[in-house]
Amino acid sequence: MNRTDVGALPYIRRWATFLTATAAATATVFCVLATPAAGATTTTTDHSLPAATRFYTDLDSKAAHQAVADLRAHDHAGALSMAKLASWPVAQWFNGTSTPQQTTTDMAKLQARAALQHQVPVAVAYNVPGRDCSQYSAGGASNSTEYAAWIDALARGIGGHRTVVVLEPDGLALSPAYCGGAAAQQADRLAEIRGAVQRLERQPGAVVYLDAGHSAWQNVGVMAGLLVEGGVAQAQGFFLNVSNYQADADLIRYGTQVAHCTWYLRNVPGAAAGDCANQYWPAADADAWYASHVPAGAVLPHFVIDSSRNGQGPWTPTADYSDPQTWCNPPGRGLGTRPTADTGVPLLDVFLWIKVPGESDGSCTRGTSGPIDPEYGITDPAAGVWWADQAHGLADRARPALTWNLGRP
Repeated sequence: MNRTDVGALPYIRRWATFLTATAAATATVFCVLATPAAGATTTTTDHSLPAATRFYTDLDSKAAHQAVADLRAHDHAGALSMAKLASWPVAQWFNGTSTPQQTTTDMAKLQARAALQHQVPVAVAYNVPGRDCSQYSAGGASNSTEYAAWIDALARGIGGHRTVVVLEPDGLALSPAYCGGAAAQQADRLAEIRGAVQRLERQPGAVVYLDAGHSAWQNVGVMAGLLVEGGVAQAQGFFLNVSNYQADADLIRYGTQVAHCTWYLRNVPGAAAGDCANQYWPAADADAWYASHVPAGAVLPHFVIDSSRNGQGPWTPTADYSDPQTWCNPPGRGLGTRPTADTGVPLLDVFLWIKVPGESDGSCTRGTSGPIDPEYGITDPAAGVWWADQAHGLADRARPALTWNLGRP
């Protein structure tokens, strides 16, 4: 432990008292926002994300509590690591477990906490019917009508505040057509996503992104076609790599191709998804194809990347599994690029930490009879459950190395 880290120990101790104080302050701000003074407004009509945008950091996060627990256990190295992790912004997930009324209230409280810290919240909407193809994160609204009501409740909680909305991870890339669903189910899914985009974009500060999987999944043309049908033209753009591990460079190239292909599909008569150059073409050939089919001044959708766990890139198993489940708690991974809207890439709006680092992907069995995960020798925690060992590992193997997010309490 170096001198800088030792000097930071008081920072960790501050979390223990700051968590309670923040809760009380948030309640006050929530009341103020609920009843603004005459003539006052917190509304923004800006659907963009300036490079200097500061994203909401949850001072009551699982990582913050882990830092306190590690400190009490006299694990100073672990406490420092978790406190550094807790200093960075992570998306807040809304998964439909509350009533519409409570969802509105919960979103309004998130807005209050973000306002208290002068930050922009990132909210994940994760409640579409039949989500995750009924796998580890199965659930969602029971029907389209219920889902529309839930989206409306979420939107009302957003109000006029600038808010990044990550709309339905896996909602398009893993839509019913790609997991044994019927044509009617696929049509319903696309209509549900379109309706959600339309409702959320009525909020003047909402910045909405749709699911586009990742660079090692759907072909560029297939993904672009799904985005067009899902209403990407009415959104800010799409997101990549949520809960996955693909490298930034591959995602940027893939996202750029998807953005160009969506323009081609929407604007060229007779265009088909199979026409577009894809991620498997030789780079020079793909670049030449887009240069000749999409004008330089075309208005393209932007995208964001979830870099919460891709610092070491994707996992290549060393053991022979019938289903290695490379997406499910792969060993040896690390935190990736820190959240920032200053990306230096024209179409890439933001690097975000969308999947909560330290939350399990599910109880992986890798094609074995289970329930043990052969990579860890234990039964993995259920999807979404905090896994302290995984959180510590992600922080220890972060690339670039994990540092403090300066300017936090």
